[in-house]
Amino acid sequence: MCAIKNYLQVGFFFMATMLFAQKQPNIIYIMSDDHAAQAIGAYGGELATLNPTPNLDKLASEGMLFNNAFCNNSICTPSRASIISGQYPQTNGVLDLDMALDTRKQYLPIEMKKLGYSTAMIGKWHLKNEPVNFDYYKVLPSQGKYFNPTFREKGKGEWPKNLSKSKGHSSDVITDLAINYLENVDKSKPFFLMHHYKAPHDMFEYAPRYEDYLKNTEIPEPASMYNQPYWGSAGTKGENDRLINYIGTSVSPRHRNPLKASDYTTRFFGEEIEPKLGTHLAYQKYLKDYLRCVKGVDDNLGRLFEYLKKEGLWKNTVIIYTGDQGMMLGAHDLIDKRWMYEEAMQMPFIVHYPKMIKEGKTTDLLINNTDYAPTMIELAGGKTPEYMQGKSFLNTLKGKSETNWRTATYYRYWMHMIHHAVPAHFGVRTKDYKLIFYYGSHYLTKKDFKNQYWIKNKLGHDVQTPVTWEFYDLKNDPKEIHNRYNDPAFKEIIEELKKELKRQREELNETDKEYPHIQKIVNKHWND
Repeated sequence: MCAIKNYLQVGFFFMATMLFAQKQPNIIYIMSDDHAAQAIGAYGGELATLNPTPNLDKLASEGMLFNNAFCNNSICTPSRASIISGQYPQTNGVLDLDMALDTRKQYLPIEMKKLGYSTAMIGKWHLKNEPVNFDYYKVLPSQGKYFNPTFREKGKGEWPKNLSKSKGHSSDVITDLAINYLENVDKSKPFFLMHHYKAPHDMFEYAPRYEDYLKNTEIPEPASMYNQPYWGSAGTKGENDRLINYIGTSVSPRHRNPLKASDYTTRFFGEEIEPKLGTHLAYQKYLKDYLRCVKGVDDNLGRLFEYLKKEGLWKNTVIIYTGDQGMMLGAHDLIDKRWMYEEAMQMPFIVHYPKMIKEGKTTDLLINNTDYAPTMIELAGGKTPEYMQGKSFLNTLKGKSETNWRTATYYRYWMHMIHHAVPAHFGVRTKDYKLIFYYGSHYLTKKDFKNQYWIKNKLGHDVQTPVTWEFYDLKNDPKEIHNRYNDPAFKEIIEELKKELKRQREELNETDKEYPHIQKIVNKHWND
């Protein structure tokens, strides 16, 4: 009798556990590297007419698309650290590409495991330390390779020597790995999968089957690539344009080393070619290669979505699609990311979950990448931990209003004049306006710069860029063509934005108390 009673108790506990697991959705967080919102058809930008992302467009039409999702630092490692930790850079400790996220701050998988989820991380990780808090991982070393990528895999030895090889294009391989994981995951409890593509990061290497994609197509070009007399400031061009050939790698031959790594511009310029034609040819090649990588991601997503439908997982799985940041893609004659301008700062963000989200929804809610972890935790049935600085927007997904939501989002880029020669800056963006402060200095001093990169100009001294402000009226100037910081009509608005900027820097632990040389610059030029 006692044995029967024990058996019934165990059976009841198992059934209760199964029922709870069934109520919890599976969650697949899909992130591509540098996939800009303007390169997704559903966002309706100039590239939408090329139909580069039919599978993502369909996902958006059946779910919810966020128009105002932004990163707080448009560079791979810091953005990913904020997503995993739910914290801003000075709190999670990752300011730039050289810093590693402490394994104790891999908060998202830790919290998901507490809620009973199987957890996995597949694809690009880029946070240096081992993703120890996932039940399973198979991640690219650093950037990884586009073709025949090597992975570091849990259970294959000690990190970082736990290597396994693969064959094929990374987008195909990573999708295969995700599907294989889903085929073998324990179905008695919900799963949480982070599925990260390398594409379309630069050095765009696409699968050979896309060679003819867009071959005979004219790619729309941003007007600001050729003409923008009122854009920018001394902080982005130098006093009297003195640094125009040094700041910001370009599509045109403006920059002294245009696109040095991928050589798109220099291959089209010579003594016998007119600069505007060369810029056009470079842009066409650059965008076609980029969009071929995007197409490879979208096709693979179609394959993943079909698998989920076939296996009966579609309706009870939350699918989130995003990029770790945007990309300039030629706007303002700039490439890469890093900038606080819309093309780089904006992240695509699409959520599909038939059990909760009505079809065809869009929202203008102002979110950033610190909000992603809290939202996924609450989707899983948990509560946002107090140590996270981001907020859950679960109510929005349910079609309800958020209370006490932010009216401005904070941004900061730290790596002054490194890699693509972007000056350090910070600022805030509201629904209608953007204020940017270029403070012209790296957070590390010269004596600290032993193992870091440092860009020097031809005069042999460290490049110091002018300290300036920029202000854009996004309501009337969504492409940020006209810097109106000195326009008297916006004086009161700018003063209010400065108050908000100061408030957020203090509230979010984003001040420069650890970097007094920067704080001195801030104090000196705050009222300029």
